[in-house]
Amino acid sequence: MGDSTKQLDRAFAALADPTRRDLVARLSIADATVGELAEPYDVSLQAISKHVKVLEDAGLVTRSKDAQRRPVHLNPEALDLMTQWIERYRRDAEARYRRLDALLARTAQDDEERGTDKEQAS
Repeated sequence: MGDSTKQLDRAFAALADPTRRDLVARLSIADATVGELAEPYDVSLQAISKHVKVLEDAGLVTRSKDAQRRPVHLNPEALDLMTQWIERYRRDAEARYRRLDALLARTAQDDEERGTDKEQAS
């Protein structure tokens, strides 16, 4: 399994949790400390720190040191990798649907032509 596949696995697994998805959504607006991220939740600071650690291990966020603050930053490159993966399969699915639509249109046209031929023969 390649590195990008492992990273995708970790990222999708990390985002399977609704709290972590919410943290990513909040970090898409602005960087925040773990304490700031924890404010709206009725859980311990340690629990949010563990969520951030999972996101960090998945490559979705990074932490830096800014004086006494340790802000958490969203890593948009990790989201780009996920988007590219999803987009690839979306394009494939759309191509299949276009082929199916064309087949159904041809079938309907063939049925219509056969009906017209039967009417003319009568």
